[in-house]
Amino acid sequence: MFLWAEWVADLIAFRLLRLDPGVRLGEAVHFFIYDMLKITVMLSVIIYAVTIIRSFFPPERTRKLLSSYRYKWLGNVAAALLGVVTPFCSCSAVPVFIGFVEAGVPLGVTFSFLISSPMVNEVAAVLLLGLVGWRMTLIYVVTGLGVAVLSGLVIGRTNPEQWVEPYVFAIKMGDPDLATPTWTERHREAITYTKGILKKVLPFLVVGIGIGGFIHGYTPEAWLAEHAGPGTWWAVPLAVVVGVPLYSNAAGTIPVVTALMDKGLPVGTVLAFMMAVTALSLPELIILRRVLRPQLLGIFVGVMTVTIIAVGYLFNALV
Repeated sequence: MFLWAEWVADLIAFRLLRLDPGVRLGEAVHFFIYDMLKITVMLSVIIYAVTIIRSFFPPERTRKLLSSYRYKWLGNVAAALLGVVTPFCSCSAVPVFIGFVEAGVPLGVTFSFLISSPMVNEVAAVLLLGLVGWRMTLIYVVTGLGVAVLSGLVIGRTNPEQWVEPYVFAIKMGDPDLATPTWTERHREAITYTKGILKKVLPFLVVGIGIGGFIHGYTPEAWLAEHAGPGTWWAVPLAVVVGVPLYSNAAGTIPVVTALMDKGLPVGTVLAFMMAVTALSLPELIILRRVLRPQLLGIFVGVMTVTIIAVGYLFNALV
């Protein structure tokens, strides 16, 4: 399917740049060009399709659906599933959070949505399917949803409303009519959104693929096996600590994930790194601080950290 990308990467890396395919620099450059072409094309197609799907689930409708659940665990499951098909970016976390609170959605349910939305991204799932196969993709989706549901349930039992900034509860957003867009409007919105997302995502992809290329070409397998291999107990916490300062969406982490797996890192360690980058990033925490007091933000970080590390250890033991 992507033989053309392989051909272009061969042409640029080995013919135009005259790099040796047997040396680390040549392999790193080839990896970068090939993955950059492949992922950019896949993103363009997938984001368009995802935007069409998302047009059926605007924030107002999502809030209404979540508010109708009496039992918290059903609300958490529904919120996590809706988070998959409504992938709000971190900059949308604050208005979505405020809208959920105003609509009467329990905070634990709200957190399940906010966790699953960046973590279990359908764009990343499709890309992951093409890069590492259905088993890793299934692990990614199931564990991501599990983390979102479990974390929301735990946070919901801490009486979190006491640690929300008071102004949030004072905001009244109203109940606007839900206009149904035409297919032409959906198409135009999808084209516009795809262009906008590509402009935002491509810099992260360049950095992510660049790191992946470096890892692919330069990182010795022996060093990785020693510091983050299956026999290293601190590999999973280390992956989480390294992942938190990084900022990227799930799609942007895939090149790095692929390179790390190629070098022999266990599935659980790589999965923990991916989850930390997408669902526990510093920029998102800074945004959430605008509506959450430090106590609740600390609970959120603590629950997420423990859950992600547990998932990493579990899958390192099973896979």
